[in-house]
Amino acid sequence: MNNIKTILFPCDYFNNKEVDHDLKQEYEAALQTGLFNVILFDYNRYLEEGKLTVSPLPNEPIKAVYRGWMLKPEKYSKLYDLLRERNITLITAPQEYELFHIFPNVYPLLKNDTAKMIVFNSPHDIDLKVVKREFNRFMVKDFVKSVKGTSFPKYFENSITEDEFSEQMKIFMEYRGGLYTGGICFKEFLDLKKYDNRTNEYRVFYINHEAATISRNSGQADYTPEPPMALIEKYKSLNSIYYTIDYAEIADGTWKILEAGDGQVSGLSDNQDYTAYFRALYHCINR
Repeated sequence: MNNIKTILFPCDYFNNKEVDHDLKQEYEAALQTGLFNVILFDYNRYLEEGKLTVSPLPNEPIKAVYRGWMLKPEKYSKLYDLLRERNITLITAPQEYELFHIFPNVYPLLKNDTAKMIVFNSPHDIDLKVVKREFNRFMVKDFVKSVKGTSFPKYFENSITEDEFSEQMKIFMEYRGGLYTGGICFKEFLDLKKYDNRTNEYRVFYINHEAATISRNSGQADYTPEPPMALIEKYKSLNSIYYTIDYAEIADGTWKILEAGDGQVSGLSDNQDYTAYFRALYHCINR
């Protein structure tokens, strides 16, 4: 994994010579380090037409880090192959991407420190009676994301009826739309500890089996406690070179894992030092 100094970013929708506007801050921070070159590709054309446009194309084989938007596993695998045909090999192989992008895949590795979960492979397979026997309160997501920040309930009580839940699932599926991935996860709802009405959540980027960055991820103040280092270190050697785990303090003061994700498509925290992040990325990936 030596000498990886290229980052692949999606280009702007209207101008394939400019980086996607929403990733401009990351793009500029990566360049500011003086450690990375950047390559742009047309993410939207790839999704819509299955065609790959990359600029500039390398003259010889290189390895690169992708920083961009989520892709369904089959789309990522195809992108990986198309890039290899153009002399670019992403550091994260398709099987590593799928392991962390699809939460039920990585759940068995995390289950001792995360909320209990029940999985159904399709909305049509849901057995609400089974869910209600297991959980007093539960939240719903697909295999990748919830619909946090919408009118969809944060959690359900097990008193909800079949008809009520069926109506709510129609709303869930409308929110997820074409982004819906896999099946449905029911997770035990956890009461999170709050400071000044903010939960205490952290995102850890694991890069080449190091906890490369640990950042506050819920807008909380900088005096809140961090996750125990023993817990963070416990998960540094999972089967990918680049992934994230989100930790949260529970109301009783203990800590749980909330989510995990592929590092390439996991966002940086709002108040994170972007330049420091890309320095850490470079030095961890090339150690």
